[in-house]
Amino acid sequence: MPIFIVVLLWAYVNNLRTVSFTGVLSTLFFVTFEIPAKVHDLHTKTVLLAIIVRNDAAIYIMQLTTRGDYMLRVQTLNKIAPSGLKLFAAGKYTVGNDISQPDAVLVRSADMHNRNIPSSVQAIARAGAGVNNIPIDLCSERGIVVFNTPGANANAVKELAIAALLLASRDLAGGISWVRTLEPDENVARAVEAGKKAYSGPEIWGKKLGVFGLGAIGTMVANAAAGLGMEVYGYDPYITVDAAWMLSRSVHRAVSPEEIYANCDYIALHVPSTPETRNTICAETIAQMKDGVRIINLAREDLVCNREIAQALDSGKVAVYLTDFPSAEILKMKNVIAIPHLGASTPESEDNCAAMAASELIDYLENGNIRNSVNFPDLTNPRGGDQSICIMHKNIPNILAQMSASLSEAGLNIENLSNRSKKSMAYSVFEISGLCPETVIDKLHTIEGTVKVRVINNR
Repeated sequence: MPIFIVVLLWAYVNNLRTVSFTGVLSTLFFVTFEIPAKVHDLHTKTVLLAIIVRNDAAIYIMQLTTRGDYMLRVQTLNKIAPSGLKLFAAGKYTVGNDISQPDAVLVRSADMHNRNIPSSVQAIARAGAGVNNIPIDLCSERGIVVFNTPGANANAVKELAIAALLLASRDLAGGISWVRTLEPDENVARAVEAGKKAYSGPEIWGKKLGVFGLGAIGTMVANAAAGLGMEVYGYDPYITVDAAWMLSRSVHRAVSPEEIYANCDYIALHVPSTPETRNTICAETIAQMKDGVRIINLAREDLVCNREIAQALDSGKVAVYLTDFPSAEILKMKNVIAIPHLGASTPESEDNCAAMAASELIDYLENGNIRNSVNFPDLTNPRGGDQSICIMHKNIPNILAQMSASLSEAGLNIENLSNRSKKSMAYSVFEISGLCPETVIDKLHTIEGTVKVRVINNR
C-alpha cells in the first residue's frame, strides 16, 4: 500500500488530468480491487467510489486525490476579452493560446480551415456572428459543436450602419479629406465656402431603405432608420418569431428581393454568406435597382460581385458603395467608401461576444447544453439521471430506437430522453440511472449514424 500512496501523492502534486490519473489507478489496483481496465472513460470520483467499495483503506487515498479531477482545456486562437476569460473557473479550466489537445477552442477571426483540429476538441465558439473562418462541415462530421454569438455585437454594427447611411449620402469622408489638403492660412474659410458644394449630398429623411436580413442586426438597423424618418422595407424569408416581435410596425414587409430593388434608394445587406446569398448584388440585380442607388455592405464581402458593381459605379447606376471589407480591387473603384472592418470594433461588443462565447462553451462542456450552434440543434439537458449519455448523430430513421435498445439491454433505466435535429444532424441526451459500462458506450459508437458519444456524470 505505501507505494500506491506515493504514486497518488505524486499525481496530486502534478494535478494530473483525469484520463492519466485514473489510468494509473486502473493499472495499480487492477489485481487488488478488480477495477475494469477501461474505467478511465468515467469520472475520477466514480473510480474512487469503486475503490472504496472494495477496500476501506482507500478512503484515505480519496482524500489525497481530490485534485485529480479532469481540468478542461480551452485554447484561444485570438486575443479574447477578459470578460470572457474570467468565466472559466481556475479550478476547472486551463486556458491559453498554447494549449495542446484542447477540449474546446475559443476564436474570433483566426482562419481554422487549414488548421489541424485535434481529436480532443468537443466544441468551438466564435466570439462573433460569422463563422466563415471555421470548417463547419468537417466539424459536423466529427461531432464538434460550433457556436456563435448572435446579437452580442448587434448594437455596434447597427450604430456603424447608421453612420454608413450618412456617409453614403453626404460625402463626409470626401469633404474631411479635402479640408486636410488646404493650406492653414487666412484663406481657409474662403476656400471652404468655394469648395463645399462638391461634397453635398441628399438627406436620408423620407428616403426608402431596403434591408436584406432581419436578424438581430438587421432588425435594429431597420428600426433605427425608421426612427430617423426613412421608409423601410425588410426582406427575410427566414425571419424568426423573436425578430418579428422586435421589428417596428412601420417597417414594410417585402415579399421578394425585387420589391426592394424597384423601390429603395438605399440597400443595406445584413445576411450571412451562404451559397444562396453570395453575389446577391450583381449585374442582374443592379439592373433592377433605381438609378443612383446607394449600397451598404457591413455583412460579408462576397455578397457583392466586385467586378460588376465597379461597372455600375463607373456608369453612375450605383451612386455609392460603402463596404466594411477593403481589398485591392475595392480601392481601385470610384465612389467607394471602404471602412477597415470596424463593424464590431467596440470595447462593449468585444466584451459581449467574449462573455457569450465562453458561457456557451462552459454550458456545453459541463452540462451538455447547446445554445446558438450553427451546426447542431439547441437542446437543454435536464441532468435528471446519474449520467447523461450525450450523442451526436445523423438525423436518420430508427437510430434512436437502436440507442435505446442498447441501453435497455444493459439493464440501464432511461429516465428521460431529449432529442432535437437540425438539417442532417441531430443531438440526443439519454438520462440514465446507474453508470453506463464501457461496453455499452462502445456499442453505441457502432450504431450506423453515430458520430460521437460523450458521458456527463450528474451525481
